[in-house]
Amino acid sequence: MNAAVRAVVRMGIYVKAKVYFVYEGYQGMVDGGDNIVEVSWESVSSILQVGGTVIGSARCKSFRTREGRLQAAHNLVQRGITNLCVIGGDGSLTGANLFREEWSGLLEELAQTGKIDEEAVKKYAYLNIVGMVGSIDNDFCGTDMTIGTDSALHRIIEVVDAIMTTAQSHQRTFVLEVMGRHCGYLALVSALACGADWVFIPEYPPEEGWEDSMCVKLSENRARKKRLNIIIVAEGAIDCHNKPITSEKVKDLVVQRLGFDTRVTILGHVQRGGTPSAFDRILASRMGVEAVLALLEATPATPACVVSLSGNQAVRLPLMECVQMTQEVQKAMDEGRFVEAVRLRGRSFENNLNTYKLLSHKKPDAELPKTNFNVAVLNVGAPAAGMNAAVRAAVRVGITEGHKMFAVIDGFEGFARGKIKEISWGDVGGWTGQGGSILGTKRTLPAKYLEKIADQMRTNNINALMVIGGFEAYESCLQLHEARSRFEEFCVPICVLPATISNNVPGTDFSIGADTALNAIVETCDRIKQSASGTKRRVFIIETMGGYCGYLANMGALAAGADAAYIFEEQFDIRELQANVEHLTEKMKTSIQRGLVLRNENCNENYTTDFIYQLYSEEGKGVFDCRKNVLGHMQQGGAPSPFDRNFGTKMSAKAVQWISKKLKETYRKGKVFANTDDSVCLLGIRRRNLVFQPVAELKNETDFVHRIPKEQWWLKLRPLMKILAKYKTSYDVSDSGQLEHVAMHSPKEAETGAI
Repeated sequence: MNAAVRAVVRMGIYVKAKVYFVYEGYQGMVDGGDNIVEVSWESVSSILQVGGTVIGSARCKSFRTREGRLQAAHNLVQRGITNLCVIGGDGSLTGANLFREEWSGLLEELAQTGKIDEEAVKKYAYLNIVGMVGSIDNDFCGTDMTIGTDSALHRIIEVVDAIMTTAQSHQRTFVLEVMGRHCGYLALVSALACGADWVFIPEYPPEEGWEDSMCVKLSENRARKKRLNIIIVAEGAIDCHNKPITSEKVKDLVVQRLGFDTRVTILGHVQRGGTPSAFDRILASRMGVEAVLALLEATPATPACVVSLSGNQAVRLPLMECVQMTQEVQKAMDEGRFVEAVRLRGRSFENNLNTYKLLSHKKPDAELPKTNFNVAVLNVGAPAAGMNAAVRAAVRVGITEGHKMFAVIDGFEGFARGKIKEISWGDVGGWTGQGGSILGTKRTLPAKYLEKIADQMRTNNINALMVIGGFEAYESCLQLHEARSRFEEFCVPICVLPATISNNVPGTDFSIGADTALNAIVETCDRIKQSASGTKRRVFIIETMGGYCGYLANMGALAAGADAAYIFEEQFDIRELQANVEHLTEKMKTSIQRGLVLRNENCNENYTTDFIYQLYSEEGKGVFDCRKNVLGHMQQGGAPSPFDRNFGTKMSAKAVQWISKKLKETYRKGKVFANTDDSVCLLGIRRRNLVFQPVAELKNETDFVHRIPKEQWWLKLRPLMKILAKYKTSYDVSDSGQLEHVAMHSPKEAETGAI
């Protein structure tokens, strides 16, 4: 929430508006006085990395009464406030909408009692409202991610990872209860992200007799040498008769029926706390700026709206449509229409549920189809967190579809040497939370070994390839595509899954691994900024990885609240460096006495990190001192973030389904023969859809010298970072959200689209 507060304040001041804090939620608005205060730029300094909200929040009984709202209206009119930005859940937003509808009536009443004059009634005739959804449950229809959800998932996953090590040692079963009284999002996604054995959520109650099937599943897993079981329960979980399923009930069941050593952990309010993740900071900053733009454009005729994210696209939706749909979900659940409830939750929720069902339960061999196709999976390029989750999903979905799955060790180099083996359902258990690449990965491209690789494909009868990796993976598949005329073995369906911390693969907005790297950068920047809080007047210059791609430097700067980010995509000269030094000199005269500058490792061959450090040191003499820090390989390591685990898992499941479809289409006369461009594809997320794009077509979009796409969506967020760091710049509003309606999606759409 603080990132959103900061963005609203700074964007408001940037567009020359007066900005006020209302402390303690609606209670502060009703009480007035010191609870409504005009704020300045510096008021929101250093709050980006703080959890909770600095302006306080409170449930307010009096605002539910007309008297309370009358008092609130009086307090706002006295200060000339007619634009409200509300950050909260559906209760807060519904309250805001009612307030807006009553506004003119409230003003009339205030005028009649002589509290305000007729002039004021005319001058402040309309109240504009924009909402941002802050809720860890992600229970608001119309928005893919609410502010706070990703951070709550971080807390849950940290706990699950810690519990897994102890459960592993003791051969225990753990029942984890996570928040979500009416919404199972946190339980579902954390179950996906840690490969839990069973999950209970309110929207999808287990079938009759679930007790037996769960116990069978747990004991089968133990028989397969799995030393631990994890069961995740949402606090609002119910059975199909709408009776609650509690974590204690589940524990007692496991103990009585199986005699397993079972413990319950209730995560409770841990999930609401802690420092916000990089994703949440960027989301909230984007939403905050969007909210101010929406308020500026609002007219008495436009409905109150919420700003939210759909895929990777900022959108505006009518507030009451979202609220009504959110209430519909609850109604459907109360009436036992659970299929409907899942559909109303939206594409993303439905996708999560379907993927979880695919991956968690292995059907008995007798029930599996047999396709006689062999599919190989390999990692190429540098390691990226989330690769293993992608391999696990590929293997399990492949087996479910009836294929034989093969794992290639050490990329194309290993492939050429015949390092290839069949891999089973159980082999990939517990892989989701592992960083790096378990299969091993090499940067070697296949061009050197084409004959040997073709031999191996023939020997092992490989009918399709799934290549998980960064720019090298994309280049490799281009090479295989071009070699088809010489080697028939490469005429098979091939799919590239982008996985690299640099996020420099053409054809996709996000790559697996970039979110984890971003979190590592932001965490380090937070610590570095804190180290300066005692010394005062210090500027840090931090070098990030990414090759020629400025994604990590730019987004890291946005999430850490940096003053500047130097990137290759936006050329800079000595004048710009000088302007930045002067900007920091000015900043040191205020109460904010520290600066943070990020530099992408290859942004300029002459303006090196050392050069910039020496320049700043010299120019800042007597005003500030300077320190530099090269983050290095810590950006590649670490356990994958919830986003990367989930993203890797869902992308990979989609990719294997595509491979199956292509195998069926290209199977003729007893063999697979695929030689069209659209049989070598890269799966990417673009704006709000998952798209398979032929690698041959992506060639024109690629700058091969610098290994980056020619056009990159995140460059549009550059001005955002500059505005929030108090630079004068122009902000392109053409990409800001237009008001749309909340679309009910058809079941068909859930298969094609969203992540």
